[in-house]
Amino acid sequence: MDKRILLISQAQGFMVNAMVKSLRGEDFEVLVTEPKVNVLSQMESLGDIVLVYLDGVEDFSQDFLVYLKDLITEQDGVFFFLIGNVEELDLAKKTIPEHSLHGCFTRPLNVRELVDRIGEVAADVDHERAKKHILVVDDDPTMLRTLRLWLSDKYRVYMANSGMNALSLLAKNQVDLILLDYEMPVASGPQVLEMIRSEPSTADTPVMFLTAKNDKESVMSVVGLKPEKYLLKTMPPDVLMENIDNFFEAQKGKQ
Repeated sequence: MDKRILLISQAQGFMVNAMVKSLRGEDFEVLVTEPKVNVLSQMESLGDIVLVYLDGVEDFSQDFLVYLKDLITEQDGVFFFLIGNVEELDLAKKTIPEHSLHGCFTRPLNVRELVDRIGEVAADVDHERAKKHILVVDDDPTMLRTLRLWLSDKYRVYMANSGMNALSLLAKNQVDLILLDYEMPVASGPQVLEMIRSEPSTADTPVMFLTAKNDKESVMSVVGLKPEKYLLKTMPPDVLMENIDNFFEAQKGKQ
């Protein structure tokens, strides 16, 4: 497997070089980049594991830390770790919730310990890659978190809080299914689906509406866009999961 690591670091000193050398010695592919939003936003893929080295965290822009927090929320299946002393970790956690991370390493750093832990995580990467990828698009953050909680045991979940963010994410990531809210500001679910269908790279991506709108007019207005299903948010979690599981089973049968 490709064992890809992104190391985000303001510092480029001895410790960073020691980490890179040790990780590459274990056949990891390591890319080192600065903590800048414009750099990360241009990357097609973050890799499977992201290490954020916080030496000099007080020099990290607040915009970057907020951007990093959003990335951690959106990129299910990518393993995020912070590295820093106690004060640096505490400072970063004021923006990035600890529960959203996969772990923290405290400086002074035992590089061998870090490499061994990352080696263990790499085994989980294979498991994540084997999962089907689902993009959930909804402007309600509570709904996004809830769906991620329900789905993430069986599926790799990406999240977007608007149609525009969904299209941006789809430009960089291939997904197997999109769960799309109907009513959203700026661009509604039907408008987003029209844009998805108009792009050659996403035209055939399966889409299910997941919505609170259950009137006949709303349902009939999107029939021409050929969604796979029209599901209601009021359905129990097990019924939602059954619909998604059955869809992928049917897909498997077609293959």
